[in-house]
Amino acid sequence: MASKSFQYKRFRNIGLLTVLAVYFLILVGGIVRSTGSGMGCPDWPKCFGSWVPPTDVSQLPEDYLTVYKQKRIEKNEKLAAYLDKLGFEELASTIFSHPSQYIETEFNVTKTWIEYLNRLVGVLIGIFIFLTVVFAVPYLKRDPLVFYLALASFVLVGVQGWLGSIVVSTNLLPVTITVHMALALVIVAMLQYAVARAHKEDLEGQRAASPQVNVWLWVLALITFGQILLGTQVREEVDLIAYMMGGENRALWVDKLGTNFYIHRSFSILVLALHGYVAYKIYQVKNTTLTKLTHLMLVLVLVEVIAGVIMVYFAIPPVLQPIHLTCASLLFGVQFQLLIVNYYASRGATQKSVVVHR
Repeated sequence: MASKSFQYKRFRNIGLLTVLAVYFLILVGGIVRSTGSGMGCPDWPKCFGSWVPPTDVSQLPEDYLTVYKQKRIEKNEKLAAYLDKLGFEELASTIFSHPSQYIETEFNVTKTWIEYLNRLVGVLIGIFIFLTVVFAVPYLKRDPLVFYLALASFVLVGVQGWLGSIVVSTNLLPVTITVHMALALVIVAMLQYAVARAHKEDLEGQRAASPQVNVWLWVLALITFGQILLGTQVREEVDLIAYMMGGENRALWVDKLGTNFYIHRSFSILVLALHGYVAYKIYQVKNTTLTKLTHLMLVLVLVEVIAGVIMVYFAIPPVLQPIHLTCASLLFGVQFQLLIVNYYASRGATQKSVVVHR
């Protein structure tokens, strides 16, 4: 029994560590974007053809810009051909014809190493998720879904790595970045559910909020998910404007943003109001776990709104961009955790009710 208890505890610990590591990777990814380091390594998985990137441009051939641009184009031609065969002719055309893939990115040692460290963190998370799968094996008998969620997360991390290579080969093509972000949130949600399900017995003994609150939590999570993806698209517009203006006159960038920005900004008011309503309902339950998570949820949404306001009125400070993205991702994670905790708490209450009536 003690051995089994250790196995289950070990899984929960590595699972929690992996979840936190994924959120850290999202933060690092935000830093990569805010510093313009996304193309710091023009190839994948290596960086300038080496597992350890160069520290000076003298270590590269004179025609390195042409060489790596041609490699990206060749890879995109293959990808476009595959998509065309699968019936995605329009997407294939977009990838191959998008002008961004022809932009040559000059070597910058700082940006190269920022992107390289981002990739190292990604590899570390791959190792963590692999260990999560290994430590989930004992659950094949106790609760197979826990194991299969961990396994599916590991497979999706492989897909995420492949998608990362596409992001690089297409020179940060907007649609690939949005899909990359969406998949990261799906992976972390699956891991959260697997970890929570592994100790569901602890949650089933707690007080639960009403089914109506669960509905509102779903609404909040879906809205936040949508806001993150919309925010990613706004960020893509910012990158394009920054490129067109040579990185100058940051105070003018916001005025040049399109409809996505105004939808994203206006929707944040509704999001803030909904959080206040849901928090009020949860506080009435007097469940310690739900209360703590709600505290964190409110802090995150307030930080999100304040960061958004500062970015709009203070020329989009680069330091706030990764913070804005990370807090939004954490907010989604907290909302999802609230859903999980309340689900198992309500299920435990239902089971108790059935036993009493019997």
